[in-house]
Amino acid sequence: MSDSHGKLAFVFPGQGSQHVGMGKALCDESAAARATFEEADEALGFALSRLCFEGPESDLVLTTNTQPAILTVSIALARALGEGPRPSVVAGHSLGEYSANVFAGTLAFADAVRLVRERGRLMQEAVPVGQGAMAAVLGGERDAIVGVCREVGAEVANFNSPGQIVIAGRTEAVQAAGEKLKAAGARVMPLPVSAPFHSSLMKPVEDKMATRLAEVAMRDPVVPIVCNVDAQPVTTAPAARDALQRQVSRSVRWDESVRHMVDALGVRTFVEVGPGKVLTGLVARIEKSAARISVSEPKDFAAVRALAS
Repeated sequence: MSDSHGKLAFVFPGQGSQHVGMGKALCDESAAARATFEEADEALGFALSRLCFEGPESDLVLTTNTQPAILTVSIALARALGEGPRPSVVAGHSLGEYSANVFAGTLAFADAVRLVRERGRLMQEAVPVGQGAMAAVLGGERDAIVGVCREVGAEVANFNSPGQIVIAGRTEAVQAAGEKLKAAGARVMPLPVSAPFHSSLMKPVEDKMATRLAEVAMRDPVVPIVCNVDAQPVTTAPAARDALQRQVSRSVRWDESVRHMVDALGVRTFVEVGPGKVLTGLVARIEKSAARISVSEPKDFAAVRALAS
């Protein structure tokens, strides 16, 4: 791609971006996308494609279905883009790190779809419903939020952007942290999730995912992947495997990941590949000067392809 756009990063969204109908228009237009959905259906042994296109939403939002659904839509979009500009680095938010690994050639798509379905099942079952919680904290100082969490036994799950942090843990700890943070002037919004993702309560999942990840072939990525847990690039198969294992029970350091791509790697343009525009919004808050393109439908392809000119 031309120097005028600076370096390019592809970023892949995580859970929360799903919606009924996602991928339908894409499959109507792209044979590569249709083949991707067919591969997912075959790998999983059920019609994930129908669930994405037609719902019901009550099934799509189940973690064990949401994770392979978002991965499949993201990879279908990336494949349908075809011979567009190639990114110099990729990253994904939580679940999206699996999409990044598939794009980078580290993981076979069929293996990744099966892995994230299992990841979703294990995360759902790790903590009984009602015993864990998550909440978004809007406003407030990063260090103060970390300090409050430490006081009451909650944890930071996502460092998303300046002014947006997600906390997680046992329900009573998250509620106690929320009360203290609201008293200090922050806005606190409980999140409609079924488990405290990216907290130490997910450690049993991390251990089980280590076994699953060891069972699949992984190759060195063809493009560096900035991983969630360290906000640093991984360039080998063992490092990518280790990062995917550790991210289940550790904080998603998204703000630092974007900062590293901008400051250390020279990224000037971010293309979000997948349903929704969550990461596009976060990048805007982290680095206002960065160009941002969201690709969730075929109509979005032209803006990305134009970067190659």
